[in-house]
Amino acid sequence: MRVVVAGGAGFLGSHLTDTLLARGDEVVCIDNCVTGSTDNVAHLVDHSGFAFIEHDIAGGTPLPVTGPIDAVMNLASPASPKDYLALPLETLAVGSVGTRALLELAMASDARFFMASTSEVYGDPLVHPQDETYWGHVNPIGERSVYDEAKRFSEALTAAYRRTKGVDTRIVRIFNTYGPRMQVDDGRVVSNFIVQGLRGEPLTIYGDGTQTRSFCYVTDEIQGFLALLDSDEPGPVNIGNPVEFTMLQLAELVIELTGSDGGIEFRPLPSDDPRQRRPDISVAEARLGWAPTVGLRDGLELTIPYFAGRLAATR
Repeated sequence: MRVVVAGGAGFLGSHLTDTLLARGDEVVCIDNCVTGSTDNVAHLVDHSGFAFIEHDIAGGTPLPVTGPIDAVMNLASPASPKDYLALPLETLAVGSVGTRALLELAMASDARFFMASTSEVYGDPLVHPQDETYWGHVNPIGERSVYDEAKRFSEALTAAYRRTKGVDTRIVRIFNTYGPRMQVDDGRVVSNFIVQGLRGEPLTIYGDGTQTRSFCYVTDEIQGFLALLDSDEPGPVNIGNPVEFTMLQLAELVIELTGSDGGIEFRPLPSDDPRQRRPDISVAEARLGWAPTVGLRDGLELTIPYFAGRLAATR
């Protein structure tokens, strides 16, 4: 296959690009490098199946992609609270204008379209665990809405193109994913805790630490993406690890694995922060034959050396 990966220089996009190339596909990576980094794909520059295009898919100019395309995968968006709160209008634009541009490219190329959505479409859920039939509990005008509603709109747009224009679409809902190539200052809880632990700083817990998340290691997440892409299932499909941890449990594990003596610091919970989050993955298991295999301890042990190296390089 020849696959266009928008957001291909980001954390998930670069891992997806690696995996596509490893299985013999060609990849056209598009990224404006606002939150992604060419460092994430620098090792691919000389790969015969890889091409990189720096471009803003929400900029209103034609996408500079020529030749046959078999799939268009949309992973383009700020994804960490730090980034989308700093770039609210850009986040809304990439979810609307950018998604439509990629859908038009897929339609013109008779290509499959893959939309990377998020568990944030469930908001602060009133149903637990969350399955794909749940419509969510989202504050449409809160600070976090710029990301939540951008993804909800992207899903609606993808579904509309499928219904009215016959585009062959897939929608994945991503739950908290972690691993190498996350930004050091990402602002998400796993990277925050690891960096604070390695620096010997107090790990910052917002709220009382009883709120929960479910953490999926990046290689598991990418295998779930490809299982969905290669299937006949349009989605949406939850791809995440259903094992749930409190923030306090995560903090204690990171302290153990980093050898930190900085302790824990509690701060007020941000507005609209979800109290619990755990995917029901029964659809992925039954229809894709997919389930995660990497536990949290093992995944953290694979991730911590990456952050240690990044911190050492900046000293």
